[in-house]
Amino acid sequence: MPAVFPQRTNVGGAEPQPNLTARSGEGSPLDAGERAYAYAKACGIIGKSFVGKRISALAKLNALNEFGRLVFPEASYELPGKELLIDLERRLLQRTTKHILSIIKSYTDPPELLVRQLRSCEYADIKTCLHHIIADRPVPANLCDLGRFGTVRFNEYPDLKAMLKGTEFAFILSKDFKAADFDITALEAELDLQYYTLLLKSLQSLPAEDRVFAHRILAEEISLRNCVWALRLRTYFDKTFQETEKYLMNLEIPECPPAEIPGDINHRFSFQRETESGKISLAQEAYESLYFPLDNRNAWKGWNWESLLNPEVPGESWSADPRFFQNAASRYIYRLSLRCFRRMPFSINAEFCFIKLKQFEEDVLTSVAEGLGLGMGGSDVFNMIEVSV
Repeated sequence: MPAVFPQRTNVGGAEPQPNLTARSGEGSPLDAGERAYAYAKACGIIGKSFVGKRISALAKLNALNEFGRLVFPEASYELPGKELLIDLERRLLQRTTKHILSIIKSYTDPPELLVRQLRSCEYADIKTCLHHIIADRPVPANLCDLGRFGTVRFNEYPDLKAMLKGTEFAFILSKDFKAADFDITALEAELDLQYYTLLLKSLQSLPAEDRVFAHRILAEEISLRNCVWALRLRTYFDKTFQETEKYLMNLEIPECPPAEIPGDINHRFSFQRETESGKISLAQEAYESLYFPLDNRNAWKGWNWESLLNPEVPGESWSADPRFFQNAASRYIYRLSLRCFRRMPFSINAEFCFIKLKQFEEDVLTSVAEGLGLGMGGSDVFNMIEVSV
């Protein structure tokens, strides 16, 4: 998909510095009226979403029907437990997609960055479909319907050629799923690399004032995703340094413009992370983590993401917990997005953060619904996924 805006030419390759005091729409080809409308709509949706202070209401729930009445007060719920859970998960996906689409459709010519954010669920659905096809299982439930922004023909499942021909996923057709050395994990890593490469490309096509916070948050997200991959592969699959290294996304990004974000625990982009190209390596922290032992917390001291690791418990031996780290990383990106959402109204930064918040909300709501379906209370689910209220 072509970039919405032409790449700016910088004298000497320097990154243009954003004017944080100017109106965010200045210098951008996007219509100011569309920006204002999209931002006002996003604020209205966030005000009714389960983020920020409203998330605490979920911890008080003890039954699925209570969850249904809270999140979907306009609907009635007479279904038995398992069917109710399936119905709620379907509604949650539709709700998130509807909210994000309503913002993107506010623009006559939507910024590609926002469209690519939306299409993250298409990438997730492709991975799910691949697992189902390999296992000879029926079409997965609850696939995203992105309307005119979708590219994969999921209605053609399980015919991969019919599903993917002419899309950016067509490279999958060259894979031999029946080969003895076929590695589904490597293919998933390849999909992640493609998604984030195209997302970064769409980010760089925007004017500097439209990407100052999005630039920062996306860089953190990619770094953290690499670190999660590294921890999971070493812990769950006993991968070696060399085996783990090949799954990491070796992406680079221009140095972020100076912009203080409250709650940013990682004041990074120091000279230590720059490559010969003058850009920032987003795989550096993950590569560094490969040298640390998984059973010695002290060895990780000084690592950029050390504070997101599970703490030591007195009297117990410590080992790195990938699930704890992944949940902590998710919360960190959520908090950055929440704090940045209203800092540059009418800029694409705001909509970028909006989509991040909605995706986090869907993950939390789905986790709470699944926990309630298993007989847990809302507070127990929050403790399990390490979400504070």
